[in-house]
Amino acid sequence: MRELLRTNDPTVIAFSTALLRAEDIDCFVLDVHMSVLEGSIGLLPRRMMVADRDLFRARAILKDNGVGDCLLE
Repeated sequence: MRELLRTNDPTVIAFSTALLRAEDIDCFVLDVHMSVLEGSIGLLPRRMMVADRDLFRARAILKDNGVGDCLLE
């Protein structure tokens, strides 16, 4: 698994998840429940992971749909 993106914005996570699942790319979001530790202020970013074999396609899909600014290099 490779880290595809990292963001504090839950709408970016939801949109990215929908885009990737529509293309049959499995993704997994980490740090979803960290808000319990931080007091629900959204300070800690969530990370989206994809399989190594899907990383190139997933990056291309997200860039084509305007989510490129959250992608990790």
